[in-house]
Amino acid sequence: MARFERILLTGGSGFVGRHLAPALAAAWPDARLVSAQRPGDGAPPPAFTAAAVDLLDESALDRLIADLEPDLVAHLAGQASVGAAAGAPEETWRVNFHGAFSLAGSIARHAPRATVLFASTAAAYGASFRDGVLAEDAPLRPMDVYSRSKAAAEAGMADVLGKEARLIVARPVNHSGPGQRSRNFVLASFAAQIAEIETGRAAPCIRVGDLSKKRDFLDVRDVVEAYVRLIGKADALPERVSAFNIASGVAHPISELLETLRGMSRTPFEIEVDPALLRPSANDIDCVACDATKLRAATGWTPRYTIAETLEGLLDEWRGICSGGAA
Repeated sequence: MARFERILLTGGSGFVGRHLAPALAAAWPDARLVSAQRPGDGAPPPAFTAAAVDLLDESALDRLIADLEPDLVAHLAGQASVGAAAGAPEETWRVNFHGAFSLAGSIARHAPRATVLFASTAAAYGASFRDGVLAEDAPLRPMDVYSRSKAAAEAGMADVLGKEARLIVARPVNHSGPGQRSRNFVLASFAAQIAEIETGRAAPCIRVGDLSKKRDFLDVRDVVEAYVRLIGKADALPERVSAFNIASGVAHPISELLETLRGMSRTPFEIEVDPALLRPSANDIDCVACDATKLRAATGWTPRYTIAETLEGLLDEWRGICSGGAA
């Protein structure tokens, strides 16, 4: 396994970051662990030291990289919701592209031999999904603000980091599970509504968008396992810039996932299509699934959690939130 002495994590207070932070601490227990924290992010993850910095503050970011000289940077921070990105395109580009671009520039100046894991997205393939299940050589044809900003960040970081750095671009499919507390994601929205119905806080009716779409979903714990394995194999990767799909290769109808959650619900409910939750048909893809053969060959990774286990963990998360009186 690759050795690292100074690890910087961005987005450590987010959904995936709360899972990745302890995994990094367990894999590299002797490393100095630093979490880049924006004001208001709260305490850093356990075993991590907080560094108060906003990625859009170029001077502060540059000072942090110069002082720490990280040999590993796990860059998760950014706008992660397609819907939220569409409503705030300028902010999304500033965070997803400009933040990554500035981070890469600081690394190139002060830690030119660092390994960088960049959490991109399978959504960057966009319109290419009309051709079927995709491998990493499929063209990036992003179709929305979120995926365009991520695809641009991939290219910007690859160009700016320099020849001595190693960039691992991770393109995970949709991922969910325990800890997903934002309703901006389809499965979390379903789970939150069910939990509210069970506690009597809402009428027994789930509001949904288009249930006919098929999506490749992973458990967040499996995605984090892939990240850690890729980082651990960094020294053995044959290319300076490597992209990896993180996926199961199986697309599930959204309707099927909702029915699985219905079977877990303690209270019966009806389903109502909300026109406000429907996306324009020209900007949506019927089926999204990726081939992760390259990842398996490089690391031996394979998903461990079933979709039912993912949904159960997610629903239990929202039951805890609702029973505690917080949404």
